[in-house]
Amino acid sequence: MTQWNIDAGHSQIGFKVKHLGIANVSGYFRKFSGTVQTGNDDFENAGVTFTLEVASIDTNNTERDAHLSSPLFFDAAQFPTIHFTGLLADDTLKGELTILNNTRPVSLQVEHTGSGIGRFNDHRAGFELSGKINRKDFGLNFHLLNEAGNLIVGDEVKLSGEIELIRL
Repeated sequence: MTQWNIDAGHSQIGFKVKHLGIANVSGYFRKFSGTVQTGNDDFENAGVTFTLEVASIDTNNTERDAHLSSPLFFDAAQFPTIHFTGLLADDTLKGELTILNNTRPVSLQVEHTGSGIGRFNDHRAGFELSGKINRKDFGLNFHLLNEAGNLIVGDEVKLSGEIELIRL
């Protein structure tokens, strides 16, 4: 069994959600960690876990970030992390995502973008992830309409990741 760790300095985990039904607001988590367990270097049937620190959310707007960390959304004080555990097979990462103590199955598309040797002779592998969830499935139920009847925050959240792993 081989273990790989996420190189957070060369990785990003982000999201997009509709604002007012007209444009996306993007953000990412600054602090996260994760591991991948493989039986071989092709990553088929690899076990994947990762954890995001909710308070590290960054949408390029400190007021919005504070709102997202509040009890109205992620409630970072009571639920400081978002957790995922799953299995990678056939370019699909299937597993369970836990937000606000609500665990639901999710499926993410995965592209292995390459493998190679790093600057310090370490073994590295790159991946792109994409998928979507419905925020209300996880208890993120903030609901407010504008004058036109559009949701201030859309229900569908698009997930994305640029992940670089280092083999231990």
